[in-house]
Amino acid sequence: MQNGEKSIANILTSTLSQIITLGLGIIIPRLVLVNLGSEANGLLSSVNTILGYVSLLEAGVGAASMQALYGPVAKENRSDINSILAATNIFYKRTSRMYLTVVLFMTVVLPFTIKSSLPTWQIMAVVFLSGMPGVISYYFQGKYQILLRAEGKSYVLTNLTTVCHIGTSFSKIILLLCGCNIVVLQMMYMAFNLIQVAYIMLYMKRNYSWLVLNVPPAYEKISQSKNALVHQVSSLIFNNTDTLILTYCCGLMSVSVYSMYTMFFGIIATAILNFSGISFALGQTFNTDRQKFEKMLDIYEIFNMILTFSLFCITNIFILPFLRLYTRGITDVSYIDVYLPYLFIATYLLSNGRNSSSLVINYAGHFKQTQWRSILESVINIAVSLACVFRFGIYGVLIGTIAALLYRTNDMIIYANKKILKRSPWKTYRRWLVNLALFVAVTLLSKPIFAHISLDTYPKIILWAAITCVVVIPLFFTVSSMFDRESYHYAKSIIAPYIQRIFRRSNQQSAD
Repeated sequence: MQNGEKSIANILTSTLSQIITLGLGIIIPRLVLVNLGSEANGLLSSVNTILGYVSLLEAGVGAASMQALYGPVAKENRSDINSILAATNIFYKRTSRMYLTVVLFMTVVLPFTIKSSLPTWQIMAVVFLSGMPGVISYYFQGKYQILLRAEGKSYVLTNLTTVCHIGTSFSKIILLLCGCNIVVLQMMYMAFNLIQVAYIMLYMKRNYSWLVLNVPPAYEKISQSKNALVHQVSSLIFNNTDTLILTYCCGLMSVSVYSMYTMFFGIIATAILNFSGISFALGQTFNTDRQKFEKMLDIYEIFNMILTFSLFCITNIFILPFLRLYTRGITDVSYIDVYLPYLFIATYLLSNGRNSSSLVINYAGHFKQTQWRSILESVINIAVSLACVFRFGIYGVLIGTIAALLYRTNDMIIYANKKILKRSPWKTYRRWLVNLALFVAVTLLSKPIFAHISLDTYPKIILWAAITCVVVIPLFFTVSSMFDRESYHYAKSIIAPYIQRIFRRSNQQSAD
């Protein structure tokens, strides 16, 4: 399968997975809130956040290994692939043992360091059962996932994740309706994770018989893993610091409110990242054809911004009507706040909108050169969040995240364009301005329109959201393409042959 076909397969499977995740993801948190309460929902969010920090034990090996593999994969150099994965395997096994130690420590300590009315044994069990899948994954399959992604076979992982997610979700629904507690839910979650690990091991054995991990490890190939760690810290701080600060400063109820918004906005962010199914092709091209890479990067950046601004614009219109219905009958805490959507959207626009610049820095391997910038982003986030959280609560931690992102997003855009691509960053900023202007215009125009429409049932919200998508997404696409006609025509020339090939195969199969 060629890179173009792999990219399409990655995007299609990721999109299907996201649709399924969205449908099931809407049902389960509601059942958790109704059957177990907001505090249990907040506990799950807090534990997942803390485990995100524990994943720092990976020490950047994953990012460094991915970057090191792009070249050998593009050149089909199996010897180098084996030596890189041999080194990665050693690091990951060491990580799994450290991860297990930390999970056991957290299991004993966490219940006594947070305010909660939940039984201590339940908190301990939730921490242990949530952490063990990570231990097992690092030990057995971490290096295999990196290779599959570097080769552009993310669709294999996506399909597996989708199947297991469906099984996990339906099992959760049944268990919640049967009145099972949070511990039973996590036991089932761990069981499905073990199934995933077993499948990946079997898949690699059948399809990669040439892969050998007992060769001399190429430690020098992943020597920047410690520098990559700094960038992972920054990413984790953006994604998790808010929850951690709220857990200890405002309590699990506030975490539940925060997690409800991040769940819905996060679904949209993940849907946009599905477009990154072509990132492996960018990584390989960076190492083989720099001129072609810049053209492909422009295409990626344009369409990433179109999806980011259009989908979050639509989400902004419907998030509060949906949450009013979704949290109806839940009285232990209020989930409706007219200002929170704007703050969340600001963070996601700043974060998703810089994806292309982030990829350039990763492909170039400039982890060491930019690590102090990531540290500064982290410092800004933590400092501003702590300064504001006691007075403004959830608003405070979001203000901290926005402040950090305003600095780092601009820094990444300028650095990637000037230091690596040797070009002006104006192209990127122009795309930002075009999409931001459209975002503001659509948001302002939608208010008087939807002021006269009653969005008081799920079918109405779904119908109007679908209609809005049909109008808004093509609008963003058309306007952005007008400002980047060269990239639009280049994208068309790349995609058209693959689409024609798919239709040709379909017609041949129909004829047969």
